[in-house]
Amino acid sequence: MPTLHIPKHLLEAELARRKGLVVPLGQFRLEDYLFDKQLAFVRDLSPFKAAVTTRRAGKSVSCVADLLHTATTNAAVVCLYITLSRKNAKRLVWPEFKRLNSKFSLAGNPNESDLSMSFPNRSVIYLLGANDKDSIADFRGLAIKKVYIDEAQSFPSYIEPLIDDVIGPALMDHDGQLILIGTPGPIPNGYFFELTKNANWSHHHWSFFDNPKLPALSQGKTHQDMLNRELIRRGVTTAHPSIQREWFGRWILDENSLVYHYDANKNDYGRLPEGQWTYLLGIDLGFEDADALAVLAYREGHRETYLLEESITRHQDLTALCQQIDKLKLKYDFDKIVVDTGGLGKKITEEISKRYSIPMVAAEKTRKVEYIELMNDDLRTGRLKIRSTSQFAEDAAKVEWDHDKSTPDKKIISKRFHSDICEAVLYAWRESYSYTNVPEAEKPIYQTEAWGTHQEAAMLQNEIDRLEELRELNGPMEERSVEFNPEDHQELDRPRLRYQGKFDNRIKT
Repeated sequence: MPTLHIPKHLLEAELARRKGLVVPLGQFRLEDYLFDKQLAFVRDLSPFKAAVTTRRAGKSVSCVADLLHTATTNAAVVCLYITLSRKNAKRLVWPEFKRLNSKFSLAGNPNESDLSMSFPNRSVIYLLGANDKDSIADFRGLAIKKVYIDEAQSFPSYIEPLIDDVIGPALMDHDGQLILIGTPGPIPNGYFFELTKNANWSHHHWSFFDNPKLPALSQGKTHQDMLNRELIRRGVTTAHPSIQREWFGRWILDENSLVYHYDANKNDYGRLPEGQWTYLLGIDLGFEDADALAVLAYREGHRETYLLEESITRHQDLTALCQQIDKLKLKYDFDKIVVDTGGLGKKITEEISKRYSIPMVAAEKTRKVEYIELMNDDLRTGRLKIRSTSQFAEDAAKVEWDHDKSTPDKKIISKRFHSDICEAVLYAWRESYSYTNVPEAEKPIYQTEAWGTHQEAAMLQNEIDRLEELRELNGPMEERSVEFNPEDHQELDRPRLRYQGKFDNRIKT
């Protein structure tokens, strides 16, 4: 008897029909798809809900199922799913929307260009990225039934006024719901953290231990087996802060998980001191992310470097970027403009230099982790001054190391929250030579032995600088080695140099 081949999607549709999952066309039963804690969360009719979960707990599946159920059982309503970026929404949850729509015959019409799904009852679900606040503001005045904000712990601060000014009022017509869901962040602060403590909100919590649908469970593994595997891989115990956050869903202070160690008590500053300043401009190029410009400065005789100004702009063209740079050049006499030349950055940099006569140097991107740690040392010692109201200060509390991908030999920055301005600050900071300055309080006493040693070193550096200037004016010099005898300079303003062989520019070190 010949074998009958039935397409998989038809088998799934028939199975769903027999289990009563399609009742009637365009609807499905949540209780046959979600497990108990997901279901309790979704069925909670409170107008404001906050859920703290963990990795692999099925939180995004809860969002998708609830939004589809709401859109298919309510006519002519608008539902929103908002996450960190449109890219994240398209990559992580958009396939799940389409899969459930097809599996349960919900008759939704997916629109790939604007990430929306419309239904025969005139209801629509929109997927949005929070990095573009203007797109969310476009929904001002609409009647919205339900809003999910996923990965809420990593959202920028402007999400609060958007909720207050745009989303909140739009929910009134349908007595709609506002729902925030996420995992604990490395620092117990921020808008989402405060809401998880707010008595006016309904609170839910579950972890990966509550999820009975993990693929590894069908292979004979247990939840504890999976956790043990991660503990062995990382060489940590369950007491480690990131394990507590990511696997148990607990808010634990974990400064070591943060990439940038900003501390307002050490790094915040008020009025900029007087002095002779050297200005640096760091630029991180982007289009879907953002063009980020950071102005840093340091002054003669002091070891501190200051972040003076930030600019973060999305979706701007080359002309608009150059206008931004020109405006800053009129305000600051830059010693260096440092640009990230990765990807298309190099071509853009060359085009800017050619068309607008703006001198630029490529950002040093090798050994990035090492330089982040060096910059952290300036943050810890208070030598890098950044205002607490800056975007850098806000982002520094969110950019984390990716413990899943990092190894003892190589640390990887998590993609869960990306900061453009932190990159721009890092590029400019690497060109700051404030560490070479000797503060007035540390300068040696006049005519002491220490003063004499300091003077000799200063004169030697002056001679090196003069030779470097000559080399830049006259082209590459024949390499010669330099021997310096301190006894030769007693009656001279500059040390007398005797050249032997070839000049070795390593004398600068």
